[in-house]
Amino acid sequence: MKITTEQIRKLREQTGAPVLRVKKVLEEFNGNEKKARDLLTKEGFEKIAKREGRETGQGIITTYLHHNKKIASFIELFCETDFVARNELFENLGRELAMQVASMNPKNVKDLESQEFIKDPAKKISDLVKEVIVKTGENIRIGRIFRVELGK
Repeated sequence: MKITTEQIRKLREQTGAPVLRVKKVLEEFNGNEKKARDLLTKEGFEKIAKREGRETGQGIITTYLHHNKKIASFIELFCETDFVARNELFENLGRELAMQVASMNPKNVKDLESQEFIKDPAKKISDLVKEVIVKTGENIRIGRIFRVELGK
């Protein structure tokens, strides 16, 4: 089966794997995207395990205002380098996490990580973080979370 650039692009976006690796895995599985995605995802999670101990000294603080500006949330999100802290994927993760905290009011980071993502209940918040770790190649962790509701 001929491997198309569209297949490679799609799997690259889904898994964060390098283009050449995506192409090679697709060829190994004769174009079967599901099998290729499963293997690339597994490889990505193995890479995550290797990064867990790395120091995360850079990052961002992201805020989100919700419900007519009556609820605000703040997220401290850490990564290894300033380069990733300025990356669009990392910044988007911060916004998604801040929105989750404003909407679902987790008690702590552990509670947040175990919650279903409000935009896609098939994913946990920890899955979102892992996806960005795979795509950026850096350890990422959630720091402090804080939520304020007007009058409470």
